[in-house]
Amino acid sequence: MAAFSYRAINNAGKVVKGTLEGDSERQVRGQLRAQKLKPISVESAKQKEQQASDNRLFAPRLKTKDLTLLTRQMASLVQSGMPLVDALQGVAKQSRKQSMQSLVLQIRSRVLEGLSFAQALAEHPRSFDSMYRAMVNAGEQAGFLGPVLDRLADYTENSQHAKQKLMSAMIYPMVLMVVCVAIVIALMVLVVPQLVTVFERAKTELPWTTQTLIGTSDFLRDYGLYCFLGIVLGVIGFKRWLSVQANLRKWHRLLIKLPIFGHIIVQSDTARFAGTVSMLIDSGVPLLQGLRISSKTMNNLILSEESEKVATAVQEGASLHRALDKAEVFPPLLVQMAASGEMNGTLGEQLGYAARSQERELDLQLSTALSIVEPVTIVSMALIVGGIMYAILTPIFGMTDLL
Repeated sequence: MAAFSYRAINNAGKVVKGTLEGDSERQVRGQLRAQKLKPISVESAKQKEQQASDNRLFAPRLKTKDLTLLTRQMASLVQSGMPLVDALQGVAKQSRKQSMQSLVLQIRSRVLEGLSFAQALAEHPRSFDSMYRAMVNAGEQAGFLGPVLDRLADYTENSQHAKQKLMSAMIYPMVLMVVCVAIVIALMVLVVPQLVTVFERAKTELPWTTQTLIGTSDFLRDYGLYCFLGIVLGVIGFKRWLSVQANLRKWHRLLIKLPIFGHIIVQSDTARFAGTVSMLIDSGVPLLQGLRISSKTMNNLILSEESEKVATAVQEGASLHRALDKAEVFPPLLVQMAASGEMNGTLGEQLGYAARSQERELDLQLSTALSIVEPVTIVSMALIVGGIMYAILTPIFGMTDLL
C-alpha cells in the first residue's frame, strides 16, 4: 500500500487536495468517487516528492515546529502501546497540512513494506537529519523507541525556543536601525534639496558642514540607486564566493577569531556539539558514531572539521577529553567534564551538564551584547540626525541674524 496525492472536485464545485493510501491509482480514484469526489489528478506521493527534490529550490522539508509536533505525537502514541504503523496513520489523520500528511503516509507505506522506521526516515534526509535517524535506529534496536522519540521532541523544542528567543531579541535593534536609516535617507533626499534653493536665493556663504551635507544629498539623489544595486551585487558576489569550500573555510576561520562574536560562535557550536553527543550516548548510540553525527550539527566549518579530528583520534584509541584538549577550540569546561565523565562512567550526563552550562553562559553573553547594541544604536543615530539638523539650521540662523 502506497500514498497518493490527489486533486478532486467536491459537491460544492471546489477543488480539494489531500493524500490517500491505496494499492494503485485506480483504487484511490475509486475511494474518491465513494466519497462523492470527482478526481482531477492522482499521482504517487513518493514520485511527486522525487520530482520536487530534483529541484533544490522546491525540495520538500519539514519545518522545525512541524517536526517537533510530529515527534511529540509519535512519542505519545508509541509509548501508549500503539503499533508503529497505527501510530503513523493516527499522526497523518491529525495533520492539517497536506505536505506533512503525505510525508507520514509515505513513511508508513515503507514500514508496511518491511523497512524499519529509521530506514523509512532515511528516504527523507531533508526532513530527518542523521542525528534524528541515528537516535530512532538506536531506539528501535534497544526496544525503547517511545522514550527516544520523547527525548527527540524535547531536543527539537529546545532548539526551536532558542532560535525564537534569539530572533525576538534581535527584532528591536534591527527595527530601530532600519527606522533611523530611513529617517536619515528621507532627510537627505527630500528635506535638504528643498532648503538648497533657499540658501541659493539668500546668496550667503555656507559653512563647511552644510556644504558637505548638500554634497552628500546630491550624491544620494544622483547615484543612490546605483549604490543600492552595487550593494545587492556585492552581497550576491559574496555568497558566490562563499560557495567555494576553500573560501568558506577562510571566512569561518576569520569569524571565530573575532574578539566578541568569535567567542559567541564557539560557545554556541560547542554547546550544541556537547548536548548532541550527550543525548546520543544516553539513547544508546555508540560514542564514535555519536561524535561523527554531532560534528555535522556545527555551523562553523572549522569547528566541524576539528570535531571530525576528535572522532578520528577516539577511533585510534585516544580518550575523548585528550582529543578535545588537543583540538584547542573546545572550552576548558567541556574538556574537564569529559574527563570526569570518562573517569566515573557518566560521560553522557557530564557532557549534558557542560552543554547546559555553556548555554547559560551564551545567554548571558548575548543579553550583554544586545544591551550594549541598543543604546549604541540610539546614540549613533541621534548624533547623525543631530549633525544633519545642525548643518541645516546653522545657515538659517545666520540668515536670521542678517535680517
